[in-house]
Amino acid sequence: MDDRRQFSRILFLNNAQLQCDDKTWQTTLLDISLNGALLELPLNFSPSSKQLLLSFSIADSDIVVHMETELVHQKDHLLGLACRHIDVESISNLRRLIELNLGDADILDRELALFIDMHNHE
Repeated sequence: MDDRRQFSRILFLNNAQLQCDDKTWQTTLLDISLNGALLELPLNFSPSSKQLLLSFSIADSDIVVHMETELVHQKDHLLGLACRHIDVESISNLRRLIELNLGDADILDRELALFIDMHNHE
């Protein structure tokens, strides 16, 4: 694992959907952080750009998280996505999911502040 990571990743096996323009692919989300995600390479994956919309539901709820992402790597049947934009409702839900899995709200608060700072300077 990359020791330079600034955001905690949680294992989160879950169905997910990637969208680029008018194309949509079903895939599996493997892990998630405030700043990105790791997914299985979908069948027939051929996006027209690196800008992808990631969507996934949180089990046993009506909650759907939407994250505008950029494809940053594709290797060994895996896709690495970096978050470029996420709406307030989605980040609130994602924050709660990560907090429950980390068990440490202080770490998450620091990561959230870093996330906001990074995205305010883009």
